[in-house]
This record gives sequence, C-alpha cells and structure tokens, in this order.
Amino acid sequence: MAWSALWFSVMSLFVKLAGARLPAMEIVFLRGTMTLALSWWLVRRAGVALPGNRPALLALRGAIGFLALSCFYVAVVNLPLAEVTVVHYMHPLFAAVLAAWFLGERVERRVLVAIVVSLVGVVLIAKPGALFPGDVASGVEARYVPFALASAIGSAAAYVAVRGATRTDHPLLVVLYFPLVTVPLALPFAIASWVTPRGIEWLYLLAIGATTQLGQVALTRGLALERTGRATTVGYVQVALAALWGWVVFADLPDRYSLLGIAAIAGGLLALPDSGDSTEKRGGPDGESGPPHPLGEVTGSLRGGAAKRSHEPVRLDVGEPVIRTLA
Repeated sequence: MAWSALWFSVMSLFVKLAGARLPAMEIVFLRGTMTLALSWWLVRRAGVALPGNRPALLALRGAIGFLALSCFYVAVVNLPLAEVTVVHYMHPLFAAVLAAWFLGERVERRVLVAIVVSLVGVVLIAKPGALFPGDVASGVEARYVPFALASAIGSAAAYVAVRGATRTDHPLLVVLYFPLVTVPLALPFAIASWVTPRGIEWLYLLAIGATTQLGQVALTRGLALERTGRATTVGYVQVALAALWGWVVFADLPDRYSLLGIAAIAGGLLALPDSGDSTEKRGGPDGESGPPHPLGEVTGSLRGGAAKRSHEPVRLDVGEPVIRTLA
C-alpha cells in the first residue's frame, strides 16, 4: 500500500509540473488517450464483448469519472499538493452517503458527523475572505478549493457507479469506459486551449500515465494483502508524501490553518468504521484468494487468467480507497 501511495503522489507531482504551462484539460485528454489504448488492449486480450450488458450505466460511470478527474487536475495545478490531496481524500465519506441513497446501504451517524468535521477542515484550508483576515485568506487560492471538493464528490459518485456496473459487467469493461468517454468529452476543451508540449513536458505526460498504472497495480495488490481498514491509511501516507513533494519541489508549506484543516479531515476519515478483513477466500479468475472487489479480477486478467463473462454481485467496502475509480 505504501508503494501505491508513493506512485499516486508522484503522479500528482507530475500533473502539477506539466500544468505549469499545459492546460489541465489538455493533460486530462492526453492521459485519457494513453489509458484508452492500454484499456482497449486489455479488453481485447481478455476476450470481453462490447458494448457490455448495461452500456448506459457504463457510460454514466465514464462521464462521472471524467468530471471528477478534470476537477482533480484543475485543483492539483492551482493548489498546494498537500491541501488538494487531503480534500480529495474525503471521498469515502461522500461515498457512504451516496451508497445509502442509491444502493440502499446503511450509513452510520458518525459518518455524517465526520462529513461535517471534514467540511470544517475544508473551510480552514480554503480560508475564505469572509471568515478570515486578508493576510490569512491570501495563503491559498480559495476559488480552486471547490474543484478539489468536487473531485472528491465525483470520485464517490464514480465509486457507486462502479459498484452497480460490476454487478453485471466485466471489471475490465468498466475500466475501459472511463477513458472511452473521457477522451471525446475532453477533446473540445483540449483543442480550445491547446498548447503543444515540448521537451521535458512529454516526459511529464508519459510519467503521469506510467505512475498511474504503477499505483493502480500496487493498490490492487495491497488490497489483496491488507485488511481494508488498514489499507485505507494509504490516504494519510499520500497526504504526507504530497506535502513532502510540495515542500521540496515547490517550496509550499501548509500554514497553521491548513494544518488544522488537514487534521480535521484526517480525524473525519478516522471515524469511518473498519470494514473488516479484505482477504476472505474468494474464487478469483486466477484461483487465488483476493479482495471482494472487481480489481482483483483485473489483476487476474493481467496475469493471464481466463476472463469471466458472468459475475456474481460484487461487494465493495465504503472504506476502500476510491482513487482507483480515477485510474
């Protein structure tokens, strides 16, 4: 899990470096193009039939993922890495509420309290001028904080859509629809503000794709080996790494209000119930025991296991890291 935190934090670092000159939507488009090619190859290799059993739901999942990813990249480019990372990691809280509304799952009262506490943390990070003195409010560009918050909500919504889609469709197909929808949606925005990458910027873009894939593989493997509750601490590790990159590369250090906000959001996330052991025995496509989530099957497909065309309903725990829905 520590490796996944490292790779995802490095991915955010390269997004910020590339975003120094390249528009965020162009980065979204180019990353989508890379992941589309890889996802298409994996689907064809596994012999999964298109367009799937519920293409409308798959397309909806892709559209939600596009909005969440776009907001996340805009926030990463314009906000300090530590702040945007911790706000984004509020998604398990929003996922709990959305799962209760749309999937009929029970949400505990302490989750609602945690949301309120975490939102107070967001206010401390944003430091809006109406609540803070001018010299304090100028520390973070507050207008971009809603993008980070929207990315967390969108990621949670994508999580719920993934839960629904994987009950009837192959996980690889669910993964494919994300870039399949993202590329055409991002294209008009990318063209409107296109800046041709040059020199090292091409390396930044390739690194974004590579570190995303490495983080995805490490996260999937980590969830297969760790208890879900323990595995979710990857979020806190990633926040610490984001703060480190921000300090080393951009000389960004959170002020006392941002540190209080980060602590409030971390406290809210700690209020999430431990969803238990994720290493229950389950017949995966490669015959190994694995976590009760669809990416275990994706891992099996990558290792050459036979792809299943029919699947039992998949249970995903709200406490699991949801950043994989943006991959």
